[in-house]
Amino acid sequence: MSAQTEEATAAPPAPTTGKGGAPPPRPGRTRAGRAVPYLLILPAAALLVLLGWTMVKNGLLSFQNLNRRQLIRHVTEWTGAGNYRDALGSAEFWGVTGRSVVFTAANVVLIMVLGCLIGLLLARLGTKTRLLLSLGLLLPWAMPVVAATTVFQWLFDQRYGIVNHLLDQAGWHSMAGYNWTGDQLSTFFVITVLIVWQSIPFVAINLYAATTTIPTELYEAASLDGAGTWKQFTSVTFPFLKPFFLATTFLEVIWVFKAFTQVFAINEGGPDRLTETLPVYAFTEGIGSQHFGMGAAISILTIVMLLVLTAYYLRLVLKQEEDEL
Repeated sequence: MSAQTEEATAAPPAPTTGKGGAPPPRPGRTRAGRAVPYLLILPAAALLVLLGWTMVKNGLLSFQNLNRRQLIRHVTEWTGAGNYRDALGSAEFWGVTGRSVVFTAANVVLIMVLGCLIGLLLARLGTKTRLLLSLGLLLPWAMPVVAATTVFQWLFDQRYGIVNHLLDQAGWHSMAGYNWTGDQLSTFFVITVLIVWQSIPFVAINLYAATTTIPTELYEAASLDGAGTWKQFTSVTFPFLKPFFLATTFLEVIWVFKAFTQVFAINEGGPDRLTETLPVYAFTEGIGSQHFGMGAAISILTIVMLLVLTAYYLRLVLKQEEDEL
């Protein structure tokens, strides 16, 4: 009898259930605790509302004829799709679009190739050397865009730039007073060097971080099969990091395509507006020419191009996931 009493006493109480058979609420799950997830997403929601409202206002502005006269008289003149028709029917707009595509492609290819090479180099270096190189990569990445652009303006200055001085000392005496912003190709060269220099750290550091996730057994197996460095890259590294290459290339395309500060600050889209890309073109037509409706329409068309590119990227991602399944 006493044994049965002890067993009954030691037996745990039967779990109670809540309404409808659901487990009872945990005592720590208070109303304040339930509000924490919503508080965490509040900054992102506020940013989304702010960007959404800006997009709506910009979209409405693109359907208006707004210049100095309308601003002074406080008059709203709706033109429908007139700004879009004028932009799409302009040879200048398509010329700037083609120039932007070529400029973006050239920069992204250089960024990805050089960034991947440096990232693979980081994976093969020792700890101290890797740390030193990583710190060197972080400096241009952390530098503000305007400050970096100003430094490059000094470097390539026609009279006092260190680049012309070094080229002159190396034997190219004709470069002593060369004007790097005097023609289209040399101006694009300076802008490209600046953008590539700023973008390489992102690709290199991310690639190195991605290589640390590759199992070493794969490289050992490839080495036993007689695979060299290039064969190991094509058969192990690249297939394993293919999602990384795809995502990083997509991010770099967007970043370069919408680059404004570097292009505008170097020479304001000159000489003769020959280095204008779509963001600079929208600014020049809107703020510079005070045709704000046209500038808004060009910016909306730029966003549409990026959305089409995003849709294509998402399609590739979904297709890749289906192939993996």
